[in-house]
Amino acid sequence: MSSNFHHPNLPFTSQIFPPSCPHLADFRSRNGSKSFRLLQDCLRVKPPGGRAAIRRDPNEVPRCSSCGDSARPRLYACVTCAAVSCHAPPSHSHAAAHAESMPTGHEIAVDVDRAELFCCACRDQVYDRDFDAAVVLAQTTASTLGGNAVSSSGVSPSQPSLPPENLRKRRRVDYQPWMPDLRERVLVGANSSPLDCVNSNLGSESELPWGLRGLNNLGNTCFMNSVLQALLHTPPLRNFFLSDRHNRYFCQRNVNGSNVSSNVNDGNGSKNSRICLACDLDAMFSAVFSGDRTPYSPAKFLFSWWQHAANLASYEQQDAHEFFISILEGIHEKVDKDRRKPYSQGNGDCCIAHRVFSGILRSDVMCMACGFTSTTYDPCVDISLDLEPNLGGSAKMAAARSNLPCNGEADCMNSSQNQRLSSLVGCLDQFTRPEKLGSDQKFFCQQCQVRQESLKQMSIRKLPLVSCFHIKRFEHSSVRKMSRKVDRYLQFPFSLDMAPYLSSSILRSRFGNRIFPFDGDELDGCNEMSSEFELFAVITHKGKLDAGHYVTYLRLSNQWYKCDDAWITQVNENIVRAAQGYMMFYVQKMLYYKASEKQSAS
Repeated sequence: MSSNFHHPNLPFTSQIFPPSCPHLADFRSRNGSKSFRLLQDCLRVKPPGGRAAIRRDPNEVPRCSSCGDSARPRLYACVTCAAVSCHAPPSHSHAAAHAESMPTGHEIAVDVDRAELFCCACRDQVYDRDFDAAVVLAQTTASTLGGNAVSSSGVSPSQPSLPPENLRKRRRVDYQPWMPDLRERVLVGANSSPLDCVNSNLGSESELPWGLRGLNNLGNTCFMNSVLQALLHTPPLRNFFLSDRHNRYFCQRNVNGSNVSSNVNDGNGSKNSRICLACDLDAMFSAVFSGDRTPYSPAKFLFSWWQHAANLASYEQQDAHEFFISILEGIHEKVDKDRRKPYSQGNGDCCIAHRVFSGILRSDVMCMACGFTSTTYDPCVDISLDLEPNLGGSAKMAAARSNLPCNGEADCMNSSQNQRLSSLVGCLDQFTRPEKLGSDQKFFCQQCQVRQESLKQMSIRKLPLVSCFHIKRFEHSSVRKMSRKVDRYLQFPFSLDMAPYLSSSILRSRFGNRIFPFDGDELDGCNEMSSEFELFAVITHKGKLDAGHYVTYLRLSNQWYKCDDAWITQVNENIVRAAQGYMMFYVQKMLYYKASEKQSAS
């Protein structure tokens, strides 16, 4: 992938390399790859996934050859003669003294505890691409296969390596809350009016939060109601439609020209009328936030969705996750047809659906023979997670760990799911953990020019405004010709930090303090948006695969509410924690507005 990023103070070039060390270049020209090959055989990774070190023997305790001390801040082994010397600036440096007392060629050493190259003459760390590739391969192999990893077949400096596309320092953008200036306050005051019913609702403890309204079941449509409740209270989506950013009347007028009869008012379902799910969502937002508390019937939206997804048009129970994806695709396809030009959902600027839910996943496939890595990027609107393997544990253990009572609605943790316990954080760890691909999935290495065994690791390159996590609870086996539901309890946090799963964090943990290659337009998820998320909606599924019921739990005004079709009830957060989560919706913490919370009397 290419990037148009260009710093004004840097010359225009497709590659930016760190300054090279003349002593390292001289060492490479004199010794070639022989010394580095010996170092690769001494690479050790202590715990799986830990820091790499240089040891001839795993139990060896390195000591400075000059003072005999093993507790100095840094111990360096000369790459030429293997003499170990300490470096403790500003007091003294036996490593520099060793390089000065020896003939030319003893300037390059390696940190025995960090496996990082060091120039004793420059008294600074130096970077060698081939040596670092061997270290990274040893660390990744150890974290995947376990045990101490020895990179005996690491990257040889004689092998050609592809240069990085770009190296640049990441920028940090601090979030600052928006405050209206004088001109904006005048505009807001002149073009808005207060809603009296909002204030009356907030004044009574028995009243539900503004916009919380039940949805009638139109015949096995609990899957639709559960997803719609989550979408209606997704903060960025709610703010978009309530600020009239998509006006259904203007939208249909633009589509049909001067013809006033449009899909908004026309319910005959004629094929000439253009279906716009965003227009139907706009009408639903208007109805739900009108102040009317009677249950709303989303019949118009259901009819439009049937026209969009004709293969799912029936009164049979459907999958809530499939319905969620279908809605986003319908809004996206409408935008593509109107603009007559395809827009990539990964950019996040094509339509409101992808501006809110779209993120980018990064997939790295590393050759286990030479360390060459192939990277691909895929847009996504949700992340489907496998439950962790059988970890053991009962319902009482799960309740004890979560401080939950094993009664009431928490009985969803009994029966078949009493034997297993998983967590959303554990599922994310499993999703981003390096995985060794099988022998039948050998990867064609561009550097080796043959198919090799490989490691695959997923990470999140770009975070969406709202992260939707789908738990794979429905399993289908083509061998056994049967399907079943996994009724395993899943712990999920109310606050979630996604920083450990970002591509920047994964690469940083993989390469340590080393300079590593990445695409020029690589985005650090912590730069432009927050990595901290707050849970605001949970869709649960009760029952069996062919006979179940969907329910949504919403977090509004710092309280939890159960949306069971037309019935809305306030529940305790322990009930939510004990629910069998199927889809979880997290919004960025900076966008989790609490303006509707009841203010304490001053």
